[in-house]
Amino acid sequence: MKVNFLLKTFILGLSIVLFASCDKDFNEIGVSVVGDDHYGFEKFVDPSVVAYNRNLGVVQTNNLPINALGIYDNPVFGKTTSSFVTQVQLNSVNPTFYEPVLEDVADSVYLYIPYYYTANTDGSIKKLDSIYGGNSKFKLKLYESNKYLQSLDPNDNLQTNLKYYSDRSSDFNSSIASIQLNNNTLRADQNDEFYFKSNIIDIKKTDGTVVRRLAPGMFLELDKAFFLNKILNAPAGKLLNNNIFKEYFRGLYFKAESNGVDSGSMGMLNFAAGTITIAYKDYANATAAAAAVPSTKVRKTILLKLTGNTVNLHENTNNATNGDYQAAMATTSYPATGTDRLYLKGQQGSMAVIELFGGQTNANSALLNQIRNEKWLINEANLTFHIDSDAMGNTPEPNRIYLYDLNNNRPIADYNFDVTTSSTTSKYDKFSFGGIIQKDSDNRGTKYKVRLTHHLRNLVKNIDST
Repeated sequence: MKVNFLLKTFILGLSIVLFASCDKDFNEIGVSVVGDDHYGFEKFVDPSVVAYNRNLGVVQTNNLPINALGIYDNPVFGKTTSSFVTQVQLNSVNPTFYEPVLEDVADSVYLYIPYYYTANTDGSIKKLDSIYGGNSKFKLKLYESNKYLQSLDPNDNLQTNLKYYSDRSSDFNSSIASIQLNNNTLRADQNDEFYFKSNIIDIKKTDGTVVRRLAPGMFLELDKAFFLNKILNAPAGKLLNNNIFKEYFRGLYFKAESNGVDSGSMGMLNFAAGTITIAYKDYANATAAAAAVPSTKVRKTILLKLTGNTVNLHENTNNATNGDYQAAMATTSYPATGTDRLYLKGQQGSMAVIELFGGQTNANSALLNQIRNEKWLINEANLTFHIDSDAMGNTPEPNRIYLYDLNNNRPIADYNFDVTTSSTTSKYDKFSFGGIIQKDSDNRGTKYKVRLTHHLRNLVKNIDST
C-alpha cells in the first residue's frame, strides 16, 4: 500500500471545500474593519463531486526516471512482482587493450546502484527511503538480455518513439542470453536471499585494504569470466562507439522472483545512477606491451553506465485476503453519485477519477452557473481525501498523492503556479499545492489535501474552459 513515486496504493474518501467571498464589490483595504466580519468569507462544501475507480490495466513503462524492483505483497491489493531491463553504455568508448587480465581483488567486476536514504546531522545513515517491505528477502537474478530495446517504432516508419508496456515479461524471459551474472554461491544476500541493505559498502582487496567506500546501494559481485570475454576480449570494433556497443551488448535484465519463504520487498531506484566497474591489469602503453614484462602491468578500470532505453516489468497476482479491491476493479459502472471508497495502486494498478460539479464543467452545470452568475470570488479551494484507516490496517500510507487534469493529460494550474521548495527533500516541493499526508498523534495518516484554487477560478471565469 505504500511505494513513493510510481507505486502508491491506499484507500480513501473525499470532499471538496471552497472558501469564497459573496461580496461582489471590491473595497478599500482597511475601511470599516472594526466591528464586524467585513470580508464576508463563507465556507462552501460542494456536494456534487463524483469520484470512482478506474482499472489502469497494462501501462507504458519505458524510460521512466524511477523504476521498481522486487516484490510487494499486500493483503488488500495482492502481490506485485517488478523486474527491470536496461541498456548499458561505455563511459569511455574505444578503449585500448594490450593483454588485459582481471585484477586479483575480490570484486574485480561489480555492479553498484545507490539507494535513496536520509542521513543524520553527523552524516551517518539514518534510514533507507523508498524501500518497502523492510528486510524481507526475494530472489534477484541478473542476466544479459538479447532483446534490443529500440528507440523508434518500426511500424510507424521510425517517426515516433516506440512504446514498451508493463506486461512484456515473457518477451524478456525468452531473450536471456547468459548465465546468471550474480552467481557467487558464497553471497546469498546478493542473489537468492537479496534484500535492500542500509549499510555503507566497503570495497576491499583480498588483503583487507579498502579500495573504495560507497553509500548504501545495491552491490553485486558479477561473473568475472563473462566480462573478461564480453568486454576485455570483445571482437574488434564492438567498443568503437555506444551505438555499436548497444547492438553488441544489448542490455541487462534484473529479474525478481519469490524465494518461496519471505514475502519480499520492493525498492524504487534510479538505475541510471548505477554503474558496472571492471577492474583489471594491463600494460600502461604500447612500449610497455612490446617489452612484455608482466610485472609492469598497472591497474585500470572500465566503467559501464546503466543508461539508455529501459523497461519496467510488472506482474500482479490476485492473492489478496481482502477481495474488495478486486471487486472494485471488476466494476465497470458506478451510480451517478460515484463510489465512497477509492483505491489507488500505482504501476499496473488503479487510479481514481474525480469529476467536479457532477462531471459538468460547462453551461449544463447549475452549480457552476450559480457561482458565475453570483460572481463568487474564490479565495481558496481544496480537495480533501480521507484515509480509510480500518481498511489500511497496519500498512503504512504513501507520503503524497498527485492530482492532474485527466481530460487534457496535464498538471492542473495550481501545480504549475506553485514554486515553493522544501528545505529537507524535493519530495515535499510544491507544498502549497499539497497532496502531502497529514498524520495523527499516533503517526498514522488521516487525510490528504490538494489545492485547486486556480483550477476552479479558471472554470468559473472561462465558460468554454476545458
